[in-house]
Amino acid sequence: MAKLKTTYFCQNCGQQSAKWMGRCPTCGEWNTIVEELVQKDEPEKGGWRSPSSGPGSVKVAPKPKAIHAINYEEQPRVRTTDAELNRVLGGGIVPGSLVLIGGEPGIGKSTLLLQIALSLSGMRVLYVSGEESEQQIKMRAERLDTPTSDCHVMTETSTQNIFRVVEHFEPEILIVDSIQTMQSSLVESGAGSVSQVRECTAEFMKYAKESSVPVFMIGHITKEGSLAGPKVLEHMVDTVLTFEGDRHTTYRILRTTKNRFGSTDELGIYEMLGTGLRQVTNPSEILISQRDEALSGVTIGSMLEGNRPLMIETQALVSVATYGTPQRSSTGFDAKRLNMLLAVLEKRGGFRLGQQDVFLNIAGGLRVEDPAIDLAVCAAVVSSYEDIAIPSTVAFAAEVGLGGEVRAVSRIESRIAEAEKLGFKQIFISKFNMKGLDTRDFKISIKPVSRLDEVFQGVLL
Repeated sequence: MAKLKTTYFCQNCGQQSAKWMGRCPTCGEWNTIVEELVQKDEPEKGGWRSPSSGPGSVKVAPKPKAIHAINYEEQPRVRTTDAELNRVLGGGIVPGSLVLIGGEPGIGKSTLLLQIALSLSGMRVLYVSGEESEQQIKMRAERLDTPTSDCHVMTETSTQNIFRVVEHFEPEILIVDSIQTMQSSLVESGAGSVSQVRECTAEFMKYAKESSVPVFMIGHITKEGSLAGPKVLEHMVDTVLTFEGDRHTTYRILRTTKNRFGSTDELGIYEMLGTGLRQVTNPSEILISQRDEALSGVTIGSMLEGNRPLMIETQALVSVATYGTPQRSSTGFDAKRLNMLLAVLEKRGGFRLGQQDVFLNIAGGLRVEDPAIDLAVCAAVVSSYEDIAIPSTVAFAAEVGLGGEVRAVSRIESRIAEAEKLGFKQIFISKFNMKGLDTRDFKISIKPVSRLDEVFQGVLL
């Protein structure tokens, strides 16, 4: 008979202890220890069992191998029809990988994975849902503009029943929606608890590694925006994706916060339509607003997200401080860096911004960390301060130093090529980027500068 045991878990880090404590000794968080009833069962009675670990099999203790004696053959990735997902994953789906996708309720996580499952023609896909019925999934699938595929749907929350079906169905891709609704018979506590989430994730991870079948899991998030469950959940999986966006707008951003098989700097952009998620292949077009007339305080800067160059719109508003202390507000840009750039403009450029309210906004809802946007920010602030519009055909790609110098940035060729593709006529870059740059490859006018005053003389006079 199974043994029942009362154990205490930390909801933040998953730390297990024998008694209740007010503060977790591992992560230091207060009031995160909860009591759970754990059922210790025989390993053969539940969970995933590989074909070589059946009832009659002889277990051999593993032996360490020298690293040069390990045979390694790179397996080809599974390329989906979703180019945005392929880019975020690092080139496609890795066989045997465990991918966790998190996001706010209603943001489109289930729609994204169902759309991917329906688009994988020629592959057996098993979509396991613990939140919706088969009829609900069918209704969503009919709205999606995707071809007919070999996608099978099952509504189940018991991992033991899921693995019994998986053993006979032998899918090539497994999708679980969501991990918080799954429940293992090896743990007595309810679904969504720390022990259940950890145990179910461990079972799916074991299945993915032993069968080389990629597994996608949807994860809920807390009101703070982090993935629900213990922090160890993110350490167990291979890739953690976050689906971001405002439910009241149509655009969604797929980011990578952890990726064992690729870069964590890539992002994918989608547009939510009635027929599903549309891939935005040229995000620069949606990040730059269409204006009928020239406005002061608006500039276009070049930034990099991983290997992807983006042209984004920077908006600044400078006005006299009428309430005493000047305000400094920025959306999508580091506030401390904004204060530094304002100090540079006042000290090196002679602009009296000490008694001015300065508001800065990065259009499109992006969070910019690339220093190449500095020159566009400075130009937008000065444009609003002088109330002189900068032509919409001018772009900027350079970093600004504390001495007012314009510094070089990386991958300037791809930035210039992106600006030229979108129809810009001029781009201001650092003259230190001109070394090794062949201007004959570009039709756009390249303006190399070394100081801020050269930039302002070129666009404001």
